[in-house]
Amino acid sequence: MQYVLQIVGKLAPFLWVTLFLSVISMLLGLFFGFILAIMKFRNGILGKIANVYINVMRSTPTIILLFLSYYGLPFLLEPIGVDTKSIDKKIFAIIALTMYCSAIISEILRPAYASVNKGQQEAALSVGLTYTQTFIHVVFPQAAYIALPNLGNMMIAIIHESALAYLIGVIDIMGQAKVINSMSYGANIIKIYLAVSILYWILSIIVGKTVDGVTFKMGKYLKL
Repeated sequence: MQYVLQIVGKLAPFLWVTLFLSVISMLLGLFFGFILAIMKFRNGILGKIANVYINVMRSTPTIILLFLSYYGLPFLLEPIGVDTKSIDKKIFAIIALTMYCSAIISEILRPAYASVNKGQQEAALSVGLTYTQTFIHVVFPQAAYIALPNLGNMMIAIIHESALAYLIGVIDIMGQAKVINSMSYGANIIKIYLAVSILYWILSIIVGKTVDGVTFKMGKYLKL
């Protein structure tokens, strides 16, 4: 057990890479997921585009998206003069994770918004609030409360999926674990990956407890 804790200490400095990949991908996923959710409410061409994108992304393994990002983007950009060799590998990982989570998040936000009672929106408009004020003060808090548990699960999933970034050379928790394992010639592989698991367990528990706490406080504020 002492050796496992020593490995945890060696991996801990690379936590920031895992958190960086996860948090940036989640924030971008929220932004693009919100846009996709709005597009899907439309019945025209925008709704069809969003629907195709969401179905394709949800049906594609994250590892495939990672390789398409890392190998595909240079194939597309280098012929037009963009030097992709100078791009940090973490950027390719973030692009892949964002593509994945934006599709899932859009399907979290859309039903959350739709579940808010339309009567409340009509009542807010009838007392003189604008559509923007109605969204900010009436719709958004309730939709956020409904969506928050699933968004927390999404954040945990992104933390886990970010472990794939080592496959393109990103040195995060998993990447450093591979380095340590190679240096020991696989002699301590079980202990090394137990140490990796401990760090991912800690991150997942922190995210889960934080989301539970925020959800509870929002529920009290909204009196739900």
